[in-house]
Amino acid sequence: MTEPNEPTDRFSGGLERIPLRDYAESAYLNYSMYVVLDRALPFLGDGLKPVQRRIIYAMSQLGLSATSKPKKAARTIGDVIGKYHPHGDSSAYEAMVLMAQPFSYRYPLIEGQGNFGSPDDPKSFAAMRYTEAKLTPFAKLLLDEVDDGTVDFSPNFDGTLNEPSWLPCRVPHALLNGGTGIAVGMATDIPPHNLREIVAACLHLLDDPEADTLALTKHVRGPDYPTEAEIITPRDELLKLYETGHGSVRARAIWIREPGQIVVTALPHQVSPAKVLEQIADQMRAKKLPWLEDLRDESDHKNPVRLVLIPRSNRVDSEELMGHLFATSDLERSYRVNLNMIGLDGRPRVKGLRDLLSEWLRFRRNTVKRRLKHRLGKVEARLHLLVGLLIAYLNLDEVIRIIRTEDEPKPVLMERFALSDLQAEAILETKLRHLAKLEEMKIRGEQDKLETERKKLSAILASATRLTNLIKDELTADAEKYGDDRRSPLIEREAAKALSESDLVPSEPMTVVLSQKGWIRAAKGREIDPTALTYREGDSYLASVRAKSTQQMALIDSTGRAYSSVIHSLASARGQGEPITGRFDLPPGSSIVSVIAGDAPNRWVMACNWGYGFVTQFGKLIGRNKAGKALLTLPGNAKVLTPKPVLAEVDECLLAVATSIGYLLIFKLSDLPELDKGKGNKLIGVPKAKLEEGSELVVDFAVLAPGQHLIVQAGARTLRLKPGDLAPFTGERAKRGLKLPRGLTRVEALRTESP
Repeated sequence: MTEPNEPTDRFSGGLERIPLRDYAESAYLNYSMYVVLDRALPFLGDGLKPVQRRIIYAMSQLGLSATSKPKKAARTIGDVIGKYHPHGDSSAYEAMVLMAQPFSYRYPLIEGQGNFGSPDDPKSFAAMRYTEAKLTPFAKLLLDEVDDGTVDFSPNFDGTLNEPSWLPCRVPHALLNGGTGIAVGMATDIPPHNLREIVAACLHLLDDPEADTLALTKHVRGPDYPTEAEIITPRDELLKLYETGHGSVRARAIWIREPGQIVVTALPHQVSPAKVLEQIADQMRAKKLPWLEDLRDESDHKNPVRLVLIPRSNRVDSEELMGHLFATSDLERSYRVNLNMIGLDGRPRVKGLRDLLSEWLRFRRNTVKRRLKHRLGKVEARLHLLVGLLIAYLNLDEVIRIIRTEDEPKPVLMERFALSDLQAEAILETKLRHLAKLEEMKIRGEQDKLETERKKLSAILASATRLTNLIKDELTADAEKYGDDRRSPLIEREAAKALSESDLVPSEPMTVVLSQKGWIRAAKGREIDPTALTYREGDSYLASVRAKSTQQMALIDSTGRAYSSVIHSLASARGQGEPITGRFDLPPGSSIVSVIAGDAPNRWVMACNWGYGFVTQFGKLIGRNKAGKALLTLPGNAKVLTPKPVLAEVDECLLAVATSIGYLLIFKLSDLPELDKGKGNKLIGVPKAKLEEGSELVVDFAVLAPGQHLIVQAGARTLRLKPGDLAPFTGERAKRGLKLPRGLTRVEALRTESP
């Protein structure tokens, strides 16, 4: 829409024409301010969001005090949305339920009867037509002074009623129950705290207004959640949190060791026992938690949280196991802290502990002043009326005569006895039967009592010290009446770290078996004969490797790619295994040709039948990608040879290479490069033409450790070469080598043997 050129162009046909940009900007800003100030962020004074304040006030107007009988929650919500909160009933009821849940609020404001949710599922509460509610005694701290002239009232959404703009809270409720909220461009995350600790900090600040955050944290040691889980955040981090107003708090479950089992007795705030059990069970199903045999939930009314974990044996280290579970489940949880709230100036801001308490004390000081002034006004008004009533008592006959004979007795009374309009009106409104009771001593006694109160109120209002002492006395009394001991113990601990899978798995000998058609399995023990296992019809043994359950195994495919997995996660050899294609994504047309296993630092020689190879560490074959990782680059139509381990230092080893027509070359293994991946260097000098036509290829190779014998196998014949017999075949890398004796030229394999 184009902007109007003239002011008169803004209106056309009775419609206002404005640029879309201006309209959108204005609408979004209005919405943003509404969300920030009237929905998402609490007010510093009473620590409540508008919907919470309206619910509490509506319940007080319905007479739902702590000593009254509860009423249907639907009745309360009907009043809230009908009189004060122009939103849906479900959002208002959910806010009401939250204030009634003892596992959500440190000091619940509402006492609910019926199903108000559970720690497993806080939103599993019954519909409001089935539940009843009333205010808790603690809610008196928010409402007691609301009728004492302490708050400003503003029109409700339709202008038919007035509602309080805030509640005259007697304690810093913003920190006691905390709260969360997401506004436009900002959020708030305020943790709950202990009433006694917060009041102690307020008293300290009243005694020493210049006290810093460090001094206040001697009283406010940290958040205090409704659960008994430990807060393990270091003290210096908590101090920084209270100085800046933002940070994080880490809580950890509490557990004990019982014979044959581990029992969790307390969970972090807002953590569901069912979810924790599900997280642990998922690890057990994925074979990532072999230390545990079973788990169950034994929670009941007597033990609200009792999660039982059964280790596989008494040899399982409970501390290590629980440390792993803390790191991998909600048994340990971090809470974001952002002390963002609307201040006394009506603006949202993140406040540190000192600024927050100082500002609240200003709020409280102003509230107490307004309460005292309101009471003082009532006392003075009553004293004024008592003076008039005393005059009426002393001149009762004359007062009665004037009332009986005068058409307009009020002005006559005012003129005759020098009364004010209020005094004269009070005399005229007094019933005749009450005049007889207007005894002078009672009037003067009430005057003396009110005069004493007036002087006391005036003295407090005139003295900042007396006002401060009154605030301190009231805070102390409230903390003594409603306070309790800390629930969340503060114990500094390091954040938990998850154990590696190899740490969790017991180290047992295993044999990994690979079949011709790509099925893999792992059998316990190293004495297993893999060829004697049963295979699927049409399938047979291909390769195997002996290793430990804590090690990784690597598969090499026909394209030179490597695929890795932990051995303990493989299917058991009690069955026929699992297909490799279900675990890895192999390139089309490729197949697995060999399997190896070891530890990351172990070195292996990788080679192809075109006579190229290199040394690499086993760790370079390990990866998490299902598609594997590139390892050996194959020239032409070369094929992968079975990798061989290096069992000694590279500088001490020799490499023997044999070709299909009987050439054997032995050279220093250190002449080969150590690579992460690639083609490698030439091992033996086979002419390229023969490689391409396939008339001569590398058949096998072997890594010789110091003192080992080399066994050359050609059909039924074998040749044993002792260390002293190797010299004729020894040369430089990539040379032609020496041809083996007649009858051994059709080499099938090379292997090593220790004497």
